Amino acid sequence: MCGIAGYFGINLISADRLERCKQLMERRGPDGNGYLYKKVGKNRHAQLLHSRLRILDLDERSNQPFLTDDDCLTFNGEIYNYLELRDELQKSGELFRTDGDTEVLAKVLQKFGIEGLNLCEGMWAFGWLDQHGLILSRDRFGEKPLYIYEDDSGLYFGSEPKFIFALLGYVLPVNKNHLLRYMVNGYKALYKCGDTFFEGLKEVPPGSVLRVDVNGKRTNHKYWLPKFDQQIDGMSFEDAVLNARDALINSVKLRLRSDVPIAFCLSGGIDSNALIAIAKKYLNYDVHGYTIMNTDERYEERDMVNASVNALQLRHTEVPIDASDFLEKLRKLVRYHDSPISTITYYAQWQLMEKIAADGYKVSVSGTAADELFSGYFDHHNLYLASLENNSHEQSSARKNWNEVVAPIVRNPFLQDADCFIKNPNLRDHIFLDAAVFSSFLTFSWYERFKEEQYSNILLRNRMNNELFHESVPVILHEDDLNSMYYSVENRSPFLDRRLFEFCQSIPTRHLIRNGRAKAVLREAVRGLAPDIILDNPRKVGFNAPILDYLDLNNPKIRSQILADSPIFELIKRDAIEVLLNKAHLPNSQSKFLFYFLNAKIFLEEFSGVSTI
Repeated sequence: MCGIAGYFGINLISADRLERCKQLMERRGPDGNGYLYKKVGKNRHAQLLHSRLRILDLDERSNQPFLTDDDCLTFNGEIYNYLELRDELQKSGELFRTDGDTEVLAKVLQKFGIEGLNLCEGMWAFGWLDQHGLILSRDRFGEKPLYIYEDDSGLYFGSEPKFIFALLGYVLPVNKNHLLRYMVNGYKALYKCGDTFFEGLKEVPPGSVLRVDVNGKRTNHKYWLPKFDQQIDGMSFEDAVLNARDALINSVKLRLRSDVPIAFCLSGGIDSNALIAIAKKYLNYDVHGYTIMNTDERYEERDMVNASVNALQLRHTEVPIDASDFLEKLRKLVRYHDSPISTITYYAQWQLMEKIAADGYKVSVSGTAADELFSGYFDHHNLYLASLENNSHEQSSARKNWNEVVAPIVRNPFLQDADCFIKNPNLRDHIFLDAAVFSSFLTFSWYERFKEEQYSNILLRNRMNNELFHESVPVILHEDDLNSMYYSVENRSPFLDRRLFEFCQSIPTRHLIRNGRAKAVLREAVRGLAPDIILDNPRKVGFNAPILDYLDLNNPKIRSQILADSPIFELIKRDAIEVLLNKAHLPNSQSKFLFYFLNAKIFLEEFSGVSTI
């Protein structure tokens, strides 16, 4: 895990801008930094920067930018199957001077070109420079970030926006439309378009490469085109469980490859416990789990966490929520992220990462994407009922289970109707909940309808894949990366594995939910490894905390800070915020909105009108 940045164009970046960029890259790579300049073609200048966090092959020989003959690689991420690839390359006569994955990736690119990425299992963002020009690429799911900006002189790239701003010498204007999208429609709207929070700043799409040749010509190419609707109708539930177990074990095994210790993020849910149980009981890894402990009884997981710790005999560290100096710390986090924080969950997770780093860990593992691969959200139950509409017997049984298991615990008003998607397959109001209300808080009219991509004719599968590629997972990965990198920790997500993804697409939809419990296949895949009390728990918890746990709105100083003059009040009516602050209790959607507002306020104060970084 590292930081990368660079420029490819007709100008030369000055030494002071390069030095400023290097300074900003230190959190992503405190173990070393490198720089390479090369002229390509008649008039193209390539300037590549790298900051290293040593995870594999701790020797300086694996420092970057990494030269292989006349080609150069600046790379952020991990190629988990690098040992297998190295063996195959050695059989074909390739010689290696390091023991890490960087040289393996460089050899793969040199030997096979971009087609070689199909051989790689991992997470990455890289710049590859050869005689033909520059290639930028991101991994299949977008685990590693890669931002770009283009002007008349050429292309700038970096792991974080601030790196590009340092190379440019100025901060790009704030994209206020994207800020409105965030405040009104929420975090799930952020990756439905190509926008970022700055005008002109884009991201290289996941699963793709961007080429710029020696003449400045730019082309895009998708090296991975995932296949959907691959369900094998004849697959039994038992076969689904066995194959999912095998694929998940293999994924965890690959992601335990490290020359430094690995910590695990532990909740009371199935996702993290599945990974920890495989690591502990199947792979005999000495697991150390870390849990951020909640104060809200609606989201309290202590009993489930303790059950896991005791059953698996884990080393375990609880990290209590620290609500002190919330606004000051939130400002620090927004500044580092170069963006508003998506949900309050990631403010708390930032504190978790602080403890993991303080205990000496440089890698953490989390359960991102299990909900999107195996089903896990409350609306998946309603969507499942709609998918069984042509099978009256199975739907009748599923409806009975829904009434017994789901109905007593679901809170979203739209989802309290079991038949909501049968009545209206296009219903999405539960996702942009109360968006019309929040739009009315604005100083002018703004509206953006919900949209989604078409991946499947099965409503449930289409929703899951939209969540995976456009709604939930991209946001989680963005926050995970920045929170962990703030403390120089690499985050790994074993559910984001190509083989596991492809197998999950083949599982018949009817197997996804059983007995009123989502993730039916995953639950049984780790049966005998993870504790039964967790596998049989129907309640989806997930970490959350109301904003009022962090803010004492009876404190005049806090209220004054929130309502103080700010560019945000050009967008939001001040009196609408005062109404929220005067409420004794905020419903969940309004609590989220107040958090969005605070982030947007801080973001504008930090970045609006700023000329240098």
